[in-house]
Order: sequence, then C-alpha cells, then structure tokens
Amino acid sequence: MNLLSFQDVLNAHQLIKPYVHRTPVLTSSLMNQLTGSDIYFKCENFQKVGAFKARGGCNAIFSLSDDDASKGVVAHSSGNHGAAVAYAARERGIPAVIVMPDDSLKCKFEAVASYGAEIIQCKPGTINREAAQDVVVAERGMIPIHPYNNLKVMAGQGTAALELFEEVVDLDMLIMPVGGGGLLAGNTIVAKQHGIKVFGIEPDLANAAFQSRKANEHIKLDKSSTVADGLRSSIGDLNYAITKDLVDDFFCVKENAIVPAQKWFMTRLKQVIEPSCAVPVAWLLTQPEIIKGKKIGVIITGGNADL
Repeated sequence: MNLLSFQDVLNAHQLIKPYVHRTPVLTSSLMNQLTGSDIYFKCENFQKVGAFKARGGCNAIFSLSDDDASKGVVAHSSGNHGAAVAYAARERGIPAVIVMPDDSLKCKFEAVASYGAEIIQCKPGTINREAAQDVVVAERGMIPIHPYNNLKVMAGQGTAALELFEEVVDLDMLIMPVGGGGLLAGNTIVAKQHGIKVFGIEPDLANAAFQSRKANEHIKLDKSSTVADGLRSSIGDLNYAITKDLVDDFFCVKENAIVPAQKWFMTRLKQVIEPSCAVPVAWLLTQPEIIKGKKIGVIITGGNADL
C-alpha cells in the first residue's frame, strides 16, 4: 500500500505556502574543505516557530474539515511540534492544547504559550505523553495531531526537501536527523522521486531507527536522556513502514560529539541551532571517507536552543 506519495507532498506545498517561510540554503567553505564534499544546509532554523515542524503542523491542521477543526486540536510534544500546532491553530482560529513533558526546555514552554495554546505538563516518556493526550481527547473531544505518526504531518515536512531540490540540483544524498520519523518519511519520498540517496542520523542514546534497520523489525525505545531533546522519540509505526525500504542507511553519533558540533556550527556559520540539528553535523565532521566528493543536502531542523 502506498501510504505516502510525492503528490501528497506537492499538495501540502500548495496548502501551507501562506503560513510558512521558504527557508534559505547556506554553505560553508570550511565544512566543504574539512569533508572534501559540497554541503548545502537547508536552514529550517529560519522557519516559522523556529523549526521545520511548522510545515507538518500547518498541513495537518489546515487539512482538517471545518467540523473537526471546530473541536480544537491536541498534541503531545517536547516543544517544536507543540509550537507548530499552537501556531497553526491560532492561524486557523481554533483552540489548541499541548501536552509537554515537564523536562522540556524553558524556551520551548515559552514558545508554545506565546501562540496562545493551553499547556498540560506530564512526566517524561512517550507513554506518559500519550496517556495525558488521551485524557484530553476523551474529556474534550479534541482532534489529536500526532507529532510524526500522521500522514499529513509527514507530507508537510517533505516540503523542506521539495524546496531544497528546486534550489540545488544534482545532489547525491540527503542527510537529516531522525526522531519519530516525520521529517524522514516526507523528505525520503521527495528524495527518491529525484533518485537521491537518504541517510538518517541518530544519537547513540536514541537510535530506534538504527536498531530497527539492524533487526529488520520495528523497535521502540520509551525514554532517552540524549541532549538532542527533539530526537528522544522512537520512529513511529507508519514512519517505519514508509521508510524501511527507501532509506539507504542509518548512522549514529556519540553523545559527546553533539554539543561540540552545535558549537562548531554556531561559531562557523553564525547560526543558532538545536542539539538535534547538530547530530548530522557531528556525523559529517567525522565521516569524510563516506561523503568525500559528494554533493550533499542537510536539513537543519530548528534553532530553538536554550543558550
């Protein structure tokens, strides 16, 4: 069954255009020199709500029927998806409730609140987040907007690669961090339409997609302590089904490489990025042989870092 198509991403692109930014693509001559490759960073740190999540959130919420939208929406999130849903709900004029683990970054709590959403805190872990969301659905009848295991969300996220490939032609590979897999699913569909290899990069402490590939079955990890807070979720059921035969490979980076890569990127490119974005940067800085001579697109997923 074709769960997600290239046409779904094209449709999302048209739907969300009024609500998201077309983000810039930046390069670094130093990075190219260090890696022996040509690297193009799709900078979603310039996106609405400071992260690529605005794309999927807007597509999911503006795809709702008027009847469903009138019920309001609820989402669980460590921060960026929550801000995206809160922003999209405000733009559509409907209420939003965001369930957030109590260890979320202060800046992400503030971002969600700034868009007018109600915040409900819960204990960390996917099970606790989903349980708290289920209570809101049962008591208020709100429509849940899953952060990654949602086809409309995936299609929206795929518009990042769509824009990148319009601007930079003949890429050899596309690299991105992997958490729940919404970004991975949508952008892999687009990359494969263009015949481009896809590599997913995870922290060692949150590597469900890597483990799933190795075991050839879907593996879930409930909780992670990685500093890359946006990648603590395991790859979703639908996301795994869509990407398992399409993604060329998954790689992991050591936890102690993430923050140095974040600092390197901020120092050299003068861009504030989250630790989650630094995961593929860390991988690039340590894998010159695999990527040498290649033309590579990298999705920089967001800039909501707690400085």
